[in-house]
Order: sequence, then C-alpha cells, then structure tokens
Amino acid sequence: MQILSAFVRHIGTMCGLPILEDGNRLMRIVLLGAPGSGKGTQAALLEKELGVPHISTGVLFRGIAENATPMGMEVQSLLDRGELIPDELTLELLEKRLAQKDTGNGFILDGYPRNLAQAQSLEQLMEKLNCPIDEVIQIDVDAERVFARIAKRATESGRSDDSEEVVRNRMRIYQQQTTPVVDFYGQSGVLTRVLGTGSVQEVLQLILSVLAMGAEDISA
Repeated sequence: MQILSAFVRHIGTMCGLPILEDGNRLMRIVLLGAPGSGKGTQAALLEKELGVPHISTGVLFRGIAENATPMGMEVQSLLDRGELIPDELTLELLEKRLAQKDTGNGFILDGYPRNLAQAQSLEQLMEKLNCPIDEVIQIDVDAERVFARIAKRATESGRSDDSEEVVRNRMRIYQQQTTPVVDFYGQSGVLTRVLGTGSVQEVLQLILSVLAMGAEDISA
C-alpha cells in the first residue's frame, strides 16, 4: 500500500489542501458496473482500505423511500419497477451527501453517474472544487452471472427491487443509459476495466493494483 499512499498524497497536493500523515486524502473514485456486478461490495471494502467513505446512491434512495412522505413513496414506486430516479433528485441528494464533513478526504461513489447527463453534472461539480475524479473503474461481469447473484441476494434480503423481471428491466436501462458513461470516461483517460468474475478478494486486489499503477504513472 506504500505506492497507493504516495498516490493519494500527490492528489492532495494537486488540490492544494492539507495532507494527513496516513495519506488518506482526496481519493475520488467512481465505481461502474451493471446491477449485481459487485461494485457495492467492492466499494465497502475499498472504504476500509483507503479510509474514505463509500457513497451509494442506492442507499440514499432507500433511505428516502423508508419515509412515508410523497417523495419517499414516489422513490419507492420507482425502485419497485426497476426504474431510475430522476436526475434532478439524484443530484440534489448527492450534493447534500458530498457536503458532509466525512467526504473531506475524498469518496468512493457507487451507483452514480448512471447516464451521460449525470456524468457531465458530476464533472462540473468536481471542476468547481478544482478536484476532478481520480479514477473510474468499470467492473465487467457476464449478464447471466449477474442474474444468479441477484437471485441469491433477493432470497437472502427479500428486497422488492431484486425480482428477475425488475432486474432484467434494470439491465436494459443500464445498457441504454450507463454504457455511454463508460465511453465518456474512457475518452477522458481515467477509466480502467476489471473483470469481476473472480472471488471478492481477487477483484479487490485487481482494483488496488489499478490504483497502484496510477501512482506509478504519476511518480514516473
């Protein structure tokens, strides 16, 4: 992790903000992947490895949906049908989350951006902060493997948005709207794709290797 820490310290210096001795400073990461690709699991593990918060828009949405308010009921209805939350609401919730104190050292973003408009909005927000996204990692998993994973998760958690019909709808939306996001970041030069077919720890090591290689490129 020495190379990775050096990378984080370098990013902090570029942003002109004070650096913590542990090196956990200003590590802004976006994880992309189809529903069930394991990006939420990897984000949670990276949170512990890097010392920056895992921000899941799915968690934000479900938190709102638990409230018996018009907004909460609208969000729950959209989740039950496997449809995306409107961009305006998503951005509003995300901005409030990013304003919290624990994001001062960076973040791992999971579930956003989901479409090209959201990617452009996020880029504008990061430009205002003079701290662009450092790394975007796309986790690639075979579609049938995704269905198997989500079917297992549905059985274990009882989530209403994990039925096969809902998941297939989410996959169609993903292909239509989120695939252009991958192209967007690929053109920006910050995208790396990793295979998510190994064990959880194997995929984690692949991601950490990507971050370490980024550190080597910076110090070269």
